[in-house]
Amino acid sequence: MPDIKLVTKVIFGLLFIAAGANHFRDPKFYEAIMPPYLPWHYALVIISGIAEVVLGIGLLIPKASVYSAWGLILLLIAVFPANIHMTMHPELYPNIPVIGLWLRLPLQGLLIAWAYWYTR
Repeated sequence: MPDIKLVTKVIFGLLFIAAGANHFRDPKFYEAIMPPYLPWHYALVIISGIAEVVLGIGLLIPKASVYSAWGLILLLIAVFPANIHMTMHPELYPNIPVIGLWLRLPLQGLLIAWAYWYTR
């Protein structure tokens, strides 16, 4: 029987690698969800995409795994204002159901808890 923590760690890492890669495939989407008070939207999209890919890969490397998990926690906290911004301004995101915007808020907490599991 495979180790469930290892299997979910691989899934989690691949999720972040894919999400980070998507920053380069569709940067306009990520720029659009950034709060207007943040400067340099494009640069921040690229930086956060690189961080997601690197940390996702790091999660899959045993010696880097714990550090990468902590990095993912910090990254998830750092991008949380974008989720709040989207929830407070649903009219800016007509293609996303309002319930989806609200569900992203607790989902962020679940992702943080999931990453925290790999720090232990």
